[in-house]
Amino acid sequence: MLLRWIRRARFAIPALSLSAFTALGVMHAGAVHAQGVTLRVGDQNYYNVRASMEASGALEGATYQVEWKHFQSAAPVAEGLNAGALDLGFLGDSGFLFLAAKGAPVKLIAVSRQNPDTIALLVPKDSPVKSIQDLKGKKVAYWPGAWSQQLTLRALEKAGLPTDYVQFVKLMPIDAAVALPNGAIDAFPVWEPYISQQVVHNGARPIITARHLMPGLSSVAAYAPSVTEKRAAIADFLVRLQKARAWVESHKDVYADQWAKKAGLDREVARHWIGQAGMTIEAVDKQAVADYQGTSDFLTQTGALPNRFDVSSIVDTSFTQVLDAKRAAARQSASR
Repeated sequence: MLLRWIRRARFAIPALSLSAFTALGVMHAGAVHAQGVTLRVGDQNYYNVRASMEASGALEGATYQVEWKHFQSAAPVAEGLNAGALDLGFLGDSGFLFLAAKGAPVKLIAVSRQNPDTIALLVPKDSPVKSIQDLKGKKVAYWPGAWSQQLTLRALEKAGLPTDYVQFVKLMPIDAAVALPNGAIDAFPVWEPYISQQVVHNGARPIITARHLMPGLSSVAAYAPSVTEKRAAIADFLVRLQKARAWVESHKDVYADQWAKKAGLDREVARHWIGQAGMTIEAVDKQAVADYQGTSDFLTQTGALPNRFDVSSIVDTSFTQVLDAKRAAARQSASR
């Protein structure tokens, strides 16, 4: 039943280590070699990469240009990467895996981690539903391959329940956001800023989050030829993005207010979201590779991916040194 359903739905430097010190030197030299380069970056509201970098001033002094392209979902980001129209793109783990498994010329060069509670299954404020067991026969929104599908399927699996325990309704998040308060669906698995909008404006309640259910990692994906051709600029951009994320964490309300104006969001919604987001940019370490492989295997098990996909074939760890060096320097600075 699980396979049949999914297939129908398819779609002070001394304390730094020598390696860290060397990486910082390489990073400085690389920034010089990035002169004249233009990085084409695909962003989404969930990641607010451009907004965080502009608010923090993290791009000041960069010797390259950034051409921002904003998208409402992962699909056009994936298309842009596949076509070579983007050098970098930010999208969820499953969206990236679907793209990579098709043989697209992409690499996973870093990961974005966030609070797992920013992926949740919501029910209306007056709903009697308190757990996945209470959703028997109820209408649950989903979008093929997205976190919404993963979250519900993993929750059902953990509870020992079959896929047809709930009635799945295929809806884009923007449509499900209208359907939930109107009673057209009973549950809405989704991510931010939809969660904060539903909680703040409609009193919706999360009954399940990604915590202990799924990694919910986000991908910093690169068009493979750009990794070589624009390496210096990409390395510098990643380090500056780390800086921007750290700035946001120490200026949450200030940033939330700025971002609310830029994105046209309610100030209270932005504060609710940013206050708990906890986004960081990290190197692709062994745990990240294991998490991606686990997600890939789950998608294969459910039939969403036709064959097992070895994620090691699309992992690029060549930016690990500069990313880890920056984190080490930031930790040292914070301890003074």
